[in-house]
Amino acid sequence: MTPLPDCYCPSDGTRVPAGSLVWCCPVCRGPLDLDFAPTPAPLKSLTGRVNSLWRYAECLPLSAPSVSLGEGRTPLVELTDDISAKLDFLMPTLSFKDRGAVLLAELALRLRPRQVIADSSGNAGTSIAAYCARGALPCTVYVPAGTSAKKLEQIRAHGALLHEVDGDREATARAAREAADEEGVFYASHVFNPYFLHGTKTYVHELWEELDGRLPDAIVVPVGNGTLLLGAWLAVAELYSAGLIGRRPALYAVQSAAVAPLAHAWTEGADDLVGQTPMAPTLAEGIAIPHPPRARQILRAVRESGGGFLTVTEDQIRYAQRDLASRGLYVESTGAACWAAVREGALGGRTAVVPLCGA
Repeated sequence: MTPLPDCYCPSDGTRVPAGSLVWCCPVCRGPLDLDFAPTPAPLKSLTGRVNSLWRYAECLPLSAPSVSLGEGRTPLVELTDDISAKLDFLMPTLSFKDRGAVLLAELALRLRPRQVIADSSGNAGTSIAAYCARGALPCTVYVPAGTSAKKLEQIRAHGALLHEVDGDREATARAAREAADEEGVFYASHVFNPYFLHGTKTYVHELWEELDGRLPDAIVVPVGNGTLLLGAWLAVAELYSAGLIGRRPALYAVQSAAVAPLAHAWTEGADDLVGQTPMAPTLAEGIAIPHPPRARQILRAVRESGGGFLTVTEDQIRYAQRDLASRGLYVESTGAACWAAVREGALGGRTAVVPLCGA
């Protein structure tokens, strides 16, 4: 069994030893990163490997999975001559969150906590609940009061306990983090736990393989907490450092104009969030995050890639969702945000891939 790497705080360098249930930096309470710099396998060596994200074993911090549901290897389909869509809604629980959730469940199996907890208003909670069910791990998901009955039904169906919190999404996260400080609790946070990012990075490893060892000019992703974008950043760095790509694609982050704290910071030329972003109703509720904990990393990743931020209105999201449906692709409104951002030529003819990341 592969030894676990240590974690460290990207803000102040504080280290957390492998195998710990500590979920954040003990000094600043910020999210952690992994001390892990793998070398991807060359393209030709992938032939005949398992048909899931675990085919990129050299790049994953865990090996020999026991809770896999066959996640990954989702199709890539053409939308225009320049833009393709990766159908990440064709995952076991119907969202890209499975890429990270399977890593969190595998880690929890190794650490053997008395309880796994997560906080979510939708896809992440469902995904964590499903993979905990697969691994027979006791799981509690904290959700905001008023979360839709359909989402609650799916989480409960996987055997997870539900803890409804009076208040909004941020109040729910605070309650979960208080519980995460208790003895023997594993916080399966898709934001704070770096293993999740090392799962989402397989999105780009798959693109690279599907495009015969190349990447498009631009990778466009929806950004709330930024887990898919930061995973993409990791994968691009790994492939480039190994000499497996000759150039780095630009990363473009898409936010709803209604809740766009990162796009605002970008416009101001800031390295971190600027001012307070009020919560507002938006169809793209999955990326409506007023205070993403990894904001500095997200802004840095976009800046270093030569990319940028794009915002979309409610009308643009509605139209993009209908347009995708007319092409045979029915996805949730958050999943349509990237197509809304680029469908009218915002990238100037450069090749790009957008994720359709939830159904």
